[in-house]
Amino acid sequence: MNLLTEIQLHIYSGEMISDFHQLYEKISQLAELAQSLRRENAELRLNAAALVAENAALSKRMQEAHLRVTALLDKIPVAEPDEETE
Repeated sequence: MNLLTEIQLHIYSGEMISDFHQLYEKISQLAELAQSLRRENAELRLNAAALVAENAALSKRMQEAHLRVTALLDKIPVAEPDEETE
């Protein structure tokens, strides 16, 4: 403690000092929680970006597959209806 703190310390009651200590502890916990949430948020942003990229890649693959299936269907000859089935 510095001299000013020692001189002014008698102004505060033991209960007030305890309240300050509890407040300090709560603020420290809040700061730790905020830092933890920032880290988690950064991780979630990275995961979301990866999922967006994966979704785009899968959508592209589905579109390519759709085009291939459509091309194959276009190659199948259309059967002429039989006169007997009409």
